[in-house]
Amino acid sequence: MNIGEIARRAGVSRSTVSYALSGKRPVADTTRRRIQQVIDELDYRPNATARALAEGRTRTIGLVIPPAGNRLTHMQLEFVASVVDAASRADLDVLLSPSGGDHDRSFERLVSERRIDGVILMEIRLEDARAVRLQQARVPFVGIGRTARDRDMCWIDIDYAGLIHHSVCHLADLGHHRVALVNRSPELIAAGYGPAHRARQGFLNAVRERGLDGVEVPCEDDARSGQECIERLLRSHPGLTAVATVNEAALPGVQRALADAGLKVPRDFSVIGVAARLWAEDFRPPLTAADVPAQDMGAQAVSLLLERIAAPGTPPRQILLAPPISLRSSTAAVPAGRLARADGRAAGDRG
Repeated sequence: MNIGEIARRAGVSRSTVSYALSGKRPVADTTRRRIQQVIDELDYRPNATARALAEGRTRTIGLVIPPAGNRLTHMQLEFVASVVDAASRADLDVLLSPSGGDHDRSFERLVSERRIDGVILMEIRLEDARAVRLQQARVPFVGIGRTARDRDMCWIDIDYAGLIHHSVCHLADLGHHRVALVNRSPELIAAGYGPAHRARQGFLNAVRERGLDGVEVPCEDDARSGQECIERLLRSHPGLTAVATVNEAALPGVQRALADAGLKVPRDFSVIGVAARLWAEDFRPPLTAADVPAQDMGAQAVSLLLERIAAPGTPPRQILLAPPISLRSSTAAVPAGRLARADGRAAGDRG
């Protein structure tokens, strides 16, 4: 069944049926009701492709993800799932496109072939060629994350600098003088990955303001790397009593390394971070952390993108989220005995 048959049975032109379905032009109420009656009798459902062509849109959005060979973190998977779910509720399809290295051809096809109405970018760099390309091509897009020139684009992001700053100040208030930041991988940091650089800045600001002894270390996004990272830190910085992190995938290894070293959390060692709630609640004891609302962020990114598609000439909107730090069970004051031992070891190292 097609529009031509509906027009014949309703006694109107094909264009009138098309206008009644799309709403592009006004149609008399009596005519619209007659068309709707025929549609109901025939149980007609417009073909999705035909509807999209009539609207001048593909009803498909692109979601640009990290390279397919990389194992996505739980937080990244939550972003993907929430974008797909929100798009489905808006009657949109989602085309996944990996980017980076050999996968850049996929991104270029996404942009140049106009197979999508708009794009959501993940894993934003401070200097991101993908954002520049989309701006040049005048393709509506939204970032989950932001570049250094954040006013030029539409984005939703977490305030990593502010949250890590707040986390380190919380540790300082508990009496921790020697703290570390377990950051993301060396590759991501070298590539200018926004959250890693902003977390570093927040850490350095807090260390300077509170007069702390702080060290930042990069760490790959997996448990083994987290374990090795903590083992190296404990060897090289024996006075260390606390860690802040934005690397949720490393948390199981962090926990294992501290247990192997005979350090009980939080009695002997405190851990705090920015992570998805699942990781925070699976940590033992549960992690004091700012819980990243990944599902809500994906849905809001779709909503922002729909705004951009509908009105591409309007000023871009930005949403910076600062979820509260949930005080769970992984941070505590430094016991006087451990603080004294740490001071003694640190003094001995300097001697």
